[in-house]
Amino acid sequence: MEYAKLGRTDIDVSRICLGTMTWGNQNTEAEGHEQMDYAVDQGVNFFDTAELYAVPTSAETQGKTEEIIGTWFKKSGKREDIILATKIAGAGLPWIREGRAIDRAGIIDAVEGSLSRLQTDYIDLYQLHWPNRDHYHFGRNWGFAPTAKDADKNRENLLEILETLGALVQQGKIREIGLSNDTAWGIMEYLKLSEQKALPRMASLQHEYSLLCRLFEPDLSEIAMKEDMGLLAWSPLATGMLSGKYLDKDNWPEGARWSLSNRNPNHRHNEIAHQATAAYIDVAKKHGLDPCQMALAFTLAKPFVTATIIGATSMEQLRSNIAAMDVKLSKDVMADIEAVRRQFPMPF
Repeated sequence: MEYAKLGRTDIDVSRICLGTMTWGNQNTEAEGHEQMDYAVDQGVNFFDTAELYAVPTSAETQGKTEEIIGTWFKKSGKREDIILATKIAGAGLPWIREGRAIDRAGIIDAVEGSLSRLQTDYIDLYQLHWPNRDHYHFGRNWGFAPTAKDADKNRENLLEILETLGALVQQGKIREIGLSNDTAWGIMEYLKLSEQKALPRMASLQHEYSLLCRLFEPDLSEIAMKEDMGLLAWSPLATGMLSGKYLDKDNWPEGARWSLSNRNPNHRHNEIAHQATAAYIDVAKKHGLDPCQMALAFTLAKPFVTATIIGATSMEQLRSNIAAMDVKLSKDVMADIEAVRRQFPMPF
């Protein structure tokens, strides 16, 4: 396993981060425990979760994933061995704080809830799952139209968030803070406010990044490099799409995320994206590579990526995904990948 610094902090994280959002829906508690046991044995010390998990999200499954991690901490006694990341949900889910935007009261409530479910007294990395402002993530990029209005109000909210998180850092409940699914404007505003007000600095960025979704390039990747805010790449397999399991559009695997999701048909399910997926799988076959391992190795090869967040519903998938750490892509593979990207620059 390889390790990297989390931003400008003194925290070393494994470059494979164990994603957990299937636990409590697609996976049982016992299966989640088995995944954590195996991952730790392979050198993984970085777990990522969120208060809204399990996914597909619902009022019935919300918080279940954190609870499963909490029972594993209690059983294993390995809390001190793990860098634990979780997130506060943004506005829009009525079963989480009535769908309200992130504010001081919401942060305090969310942190206390996560600490209780996780059976711990501190969180290593606390992230904002998505911003209160309009943003282009989760398939909204095609219609995103930012406006200049409410900039001062937005800044007031960012300052309130930073001040609240700073107080929780002082209390020892949070070690570091990070952003997820934000925009270039929001990221730089947080950095500016942190410097101006001597408040905690955002350590990392968690955004979707894969062969099929490269919206992080080029501007956000420059921020990541210049400002030491490494990317924690979520959905590096494009919700499993890059495995090829959804290419047969009339026969998705039973129990797979797209088969269960309450958000299908989703923005990734379109003809161009399926064509791009097939082309990337052809590249993997040409070079004798497993398509999923090639996709994961691609993200790990990028200098702005601190860690790639993997997820699995079976131990076979987990073993293969972690083993991708040892796969190094040749110049010929990267050239073929770039040729496919030129053909399908933005599949969704």
